[in-house]
Amino acid sequence: DEKLDLNGYLIKNKESSFFVRVSGDSMINVGIFNDDILIVDKSLSPGSQSIVVASIDGELIIKRLVQDRFNKNYYLKSENNNYPNIKLNSNTDTIIWGVVTYVIHSLK
Repeated sequence: DEKLDLNGYLIKNKESSFFVRVSGDSMINVGIFNDDILIVDKSLSPGSQSIVVASIDGELIIKRLVQDRFNKNYYLKSENNNYPNIKLNSNTDTIIWGVVTYVIHSLK
């Protein structure tokens, strides 16, 4: 009877991973809900379609990173139709903090 160590199952890069608690409902269509806990790995390189934690002008957000197929511009996509997408450009101070690898939420 070994103790279950969730760190061993969910965290691949201990030195570069952190937890974030979700506030809001902009990602509910991919199963990320208010008060969920996300495991984020800052050592991973985000690609198109990655769910990321980003800072836009100092505000932390969780969105899907998407590259437009036609003009190759990037934007951050909400997974809730009530929220607009955010086009990334030189007018905004944007920092990608890391890639979301897991979401933990209660079934209550």
